[in-house]
Amino acid sequence: FKQVTMSVQFSGWEVVDDGACFPGVTLAPAQKPQNKGIYKMFHGTSIASARAIIAGGFQPSSSGMLGKGVYMSRDVKKASNYPLLSNSSDRVIFELRVRVGRVKRIDKDNHPLQYTWSSHGYHTAWVPPNCGMKSVPSGLEEDCVFDPKRVTVVGIAKVTYDDDSPRLELGASQEPKDRGVYTMYHGTTVANARLIIANGFKQSTKGMLGNGVYVSRDRKKAERYPLNINAADRVVLKLHVRVGHVKRIDKDNHPMQYTWSTQGYDTAWVPPNCGMKAVPSGLEEDCVFDPSRITVVDIAQAPNTDLEPLKQLVAN
Repeated sequence: FKQVTMSVQFSGWEVVDDGACFPGVTLAPAQKPQNKGIYKMFHGTSIASARAIIAGGFQPSSSGMLGKGVYMSRDVKKASNYPLLSNSSDRVIFELRVRVGRVKRIDKDNHPLQYTWSSHGYHTAWVPPNCGMKSVPSGLEEDCVFDPKRVTVVGIAKVTYDDDSPRLELGASQEPKDRGVYTMYHGTTVANARLIIANGFKQSTKGMLGNGVYVSRDRKKAERYPLNINAADRVVLKLHVRVGHVKRIDKDNHPMQYTWSTQGYDTAWVPPNCGMKAVPSGLEEDCVFDPSRITVVDIAQAPNTDLEPLKQLVAN
């Protein structure tokens, strides 16, 4: 087995899309989520179950301390302990985007709605950290989401693979689901990075997929751009992308290669190793027509002297 990990540091609950907050804001660990917000959480499972979840989505647990639902946590440390009693080499931690809906706080043993919250109009049950419940001896935050459709897998926070594939992101070859929010990357220069953070992206007026903003779920792809410049001037932006309606473009001279955006699609997706001559690297690529669908959430790579200043710009 070969272990592959992403750099994940828990520092609160990251808001992906919340009417009361700006994307990228982190909430205090004990702060109750806003109703209807979309939040980053984690779920621990086995390799076999991970494959089943990726292929068919989550299935609710039929029992648990909060009753029926999908169990997860905003704390990656919590997720890393699951499945219990399993070999750590067989554990996978999913990074999730969760539409919490209406949230019920369950903060004591024998709470009157501990098992019945979902039948009282709530979509998510939330156990705050260190609330003293005997069934949570770790004291770590926990959530239960009744409807699995509210949960989207967007990445792998930690995984042990049974092959030598150096995959850091969830299935580059997996077609993005319409209306999903995905982590992607964009390579640019230091100067352009500052402009993008300050003013947002601008469409490229030409490219292999026509007008749009070019991004990739594969960080290695983004690290190559811009082409033909000194590597010391390259910056890789980490993004959250609302892909909308997605069109797969997987061959040269595809009938919608340049016109997908006029046919009701928001994003064009080129899967890896599809054989297109315009993608000699074979790495996954995406083109998002509307720049407002893209949010810069972090700096994945930058020259040492520019890394912290750029991160500060993103944070502000």
